[in-house]
Amino acid sequence: MKLHDLQPTPGSRKNRKRVGRGPGGTDKTAGRGHKGQKARSGAGKGQFFEGGRSRLIARLPKRGFNNVGTTYEIVKLGQLEGIEGTTEINREALEILGLVRRRDRPVKLLVGGELSRALTIHVDAASQSAVKAVEAAGGKVVLPAAPTETQAEAAKAE
Repeated sequence: MKLHDLQPTPGSRKNRKRVGRGPGGTDKTAGRGHKGQKARSGAGKGQFFEGGRSRLIARLPKRGFNNVGTTYEIVKLGQLEGIEGTTEINREALEILGLVRRRDRPVKLLVGGELSRALTIHVDAASQSAVKAVEAAGGKVVLPAAPTETQAEAAKAE
C-alpha cells in the first residue's frame, strides 16, 4: 500500500446536503422546509442571539481604557531634511511630496531625525521636542490658533 492508494472505505463518507441552492438534487424547497425565517436566504437570528434577552456581551461590565482621540498623519523632521528649494512647508507641499496621504486627518510633526536648516512649517499639531528642534535649527513651527471666547460666541451666533 502506498500513500496515493489511500482512500476512505466505500460508504463511510457522504457529501453534505447543500441547502438553498435551487432544485439541484433536493428539489422544490431546496432542503429548507416550508416558509418561515430559516427558509429565507441570509436568514437566521445571529450568532449571539439569546431568545430576546440582553446578549451576554452586553451584560458584561465595560472595563479598560478606550482612547477615542484624534488620529494624525505623522510627519517626522528627518523626512523634511531632504526637501530642497523651499523654506516654507505647508499641508499642500506635504501632500505633493507624498508625506501626507489622508485629507481627513490633521498633520502632526514629530522629532524622528535631524533638521539642519531653517524651515517654516505649518502643521495642525507638533510635539514640544519637535518645536524645539526646529527652533534650534533657526526655523519656526506655525500652529493653528485656538479660538478665543469671543470667536466661539460669534460662531454660535451665526
